[in-house]
Amino acid sequence: MPEEDSAPCQMAAYQDWLAARHGLRFDDYESLHRWSVTELDAFWGSIREYFQLIDEGDPQPVLAAERMPGAVWFPGLKLNYVDQVLRHAGVGDPQRPAIVHRSETGRAGEIAWAQLRDRVAALATRLVELGIEPGDRVAAYLPNIPDTVVAFLATASVGGVWSLCSPDMGPVGVLDRFRQIEPKLLVTCDGYVYGGKPQDRMDVVGEMLAELPSVRHVLALPYLDPARPLAAFATDRPVHDLRAACEAPAPAGWAPLRLPFDAPLWIVYSSGTTGMPKPIVHGHGGVLLEHLKLGVLHNDVGPDDRFHWYSSTGWVMWNLHVSGLLGGTTICIYDGNPGWPDMGTLWRFAAQAGVSFFGAGAAYYASCVKAGVRPADYGDLSRLRALGSTGSPLSAESYEWGWQEFGRDLWWCVISGGTDFAGAFIGGNRLLSTTPGEMQCRCLGAAVEAWSEDGKPLIDEVGELVCVRPMPSMPLRLWGDEDGSRYHDSYFDMYPGTWRHGDWIRITPSGGSIIYGRSDATINRFGIRMGTAELYRAVETIPAVIDSLVVDLEYLGRDSYMPLFVVLREGAVLDEALLGQINSRIRTAMSPRHLPSEVIVAPEIPRTLSGKKLELPVKKLLMGVAPEKALNRDAMANPASIDWYIEFARRRATASDPS
Repeated sequence: MPEEDSAPCQMAAYQDWLAARHGLRFDDYESLHRWSVTELDAFWGSIREYFQLIDEGDPQPVLAAERMPGAVWFPGLKLNYVDQVLRHAGVGDPQRPAIVHRSETGRAGEIAWAQLRDRVAALATRLVELGIEPGDRVAAYLPNIPDTVVAFLATASVGGVWSLCSPDMGPVGVLDRFRQIEPKLLVTCDGYVYGGKPQDRMDVVGEMLAELPSVRHVLALPYLDPARPLAAFATDRPVHDLRAACEAPAPAGWAPLRLPFDAPLWIVYSSGTTGMPKPIVHGHGGVLLEHLKLGVLHNDVGPDDRFHWYSSTGWVMWNLHVSGLLGGTTICIYDGNPGWPDMGTLWRFAAQAGVSFFGAGAAYYASCVKAGVRPADYGDLSRLRALGSTGSPLSAESYEWGWQEFGRDLWWCVISGGTDFAGAFIGGNRLLSTTPGEMQCRCLGAAVEAWSEDGKPLIDEVGELVCVRPMPSMPLRLWGDEDGSRYHDSYFDMYPGTWRHGDWIRITPSGGSIIYGRSDATINRFGIRMGTAELYRAVETIPAVIDSLVVDLEYLGRDSYMPLFVVLREGAVLDEALLGQINSRIRTAMSPRHLPSEVIVAPEIPRTLSGKKLELPVKKLLMGVAPEKALNRDAMANPASIDWYIEFARRRATASDPS
């Protein structure tokens, strides 16, 4: 990437470079996108060249085998994700912060680029001493703190395969993941603090070690209680001090190990709410290209930015946030409850850290709208120029709230992608106009289309989101899936040779996109199929409704039953007036056919760790599936919330039992 440019944003700078370097000029973004998905070799080769990847070997061919699954990218190259991060330690002021951090425990500070390089080098050296070799899995059970970033980079630098779970996950959810990958090393904390409450996890650590005989060493971080001795991590395997290993003297001449382009970088997991989570393996090279393209070009963050995206370590947005380091950006990480002690917590942090790009899940912004949050009340946010959103569709009301609070010049960068390929199919472009409720564009290199059930492309109609050509960050494989059958069945079963993502999408004539929710939670009312997001957008604009969830139970030989569960603002009552308002909004936004069979007040909407509503598990419960088969509590953000739905399903089944 050129050191200096006068373009108004990173996407414009890239287009200027294409014109100057390769004589490629495009009249608009649509023509640029069309080139990026038809000339895959030229496009992905240009991303490697533009960002000046540190690599060795022959960059040709770019795409040696085009197939899905199993595309082969840059077979002649060797590189390492960590090289691209630590190159920035040698550019400009080495004391410039790489990481700004704060937690609700009150711990706060900065890690300079030079410090980051030294800590990664020191820990990497220790990992080698502990026997970590390329391909060995390193499992981590850590919160969103700088130590976690350092441990990831150190692991990747020596060729270890990183896998991370959040300490708010219970033993079943963690073991469902880590058992599948047989880690050689466990990096763990003793607990965390959330919502002002300490959560000791030493019992979970003990269960993990008892069930993971492959672990040979433990790197421990007494985070909840810094005075806790290492001996408290009682185990028959050696326990070492993580922080001491990071702060040891950095060895002279250390450098990350160069690895094949498709060497595994990390293993991430599907939600696991309705079955065993899929262990998804991504490679160094593919993630490098996707995250530079997405983070720098589409999110428009560079070395002068301070980038925050609120996430737990149990969500792939943690990986995407950390990838800001690839472009030399300062990442600003917060550990704790974003709503404690009040909804101003993250805005205070953003003001203190000087954040220029602030990202969060769509549900967070909806909560700010409902709570009447005024971000300017919490500090100086004058550096903020962009808000990012993902996780679920962002309502038009949230767009308007952002512009009301920060001015019409604020850019909403709304993305949609997935853990599955560690990237985004749909994203932002600062050069394009913004329509509330609509994402700006299909991302470069992402050959995304909306397809009918019989595999025909649709324009301005809702269809299955598919990707018809490979991308470098698509999974190398699923760990342990020796014959590739689970990988194939997960993404290529419906349309052989074409990636089916599992979302409903409409691509508008202007080139924008609207996501309508998960296609596996489809509503089919009187023969009309629809996603759930449009209904949520209609219902959740009502001030009295804080949150909602809808499912459609299709019965053979009986009318479908579609209950709508709503969480109401304190003091609100579901009376005839509110019920009429809900039905009126749905009737206007969709049609009378989509009115719910029943509106029911619920105490809370169950969600995954990444904030998605648990439509399918609730649907299964109402269809009589046993709770232990319908869902996995350890994969939920609010597991206690499901108890109400279990009881509701039991009462309904009892009431409808003719015996």
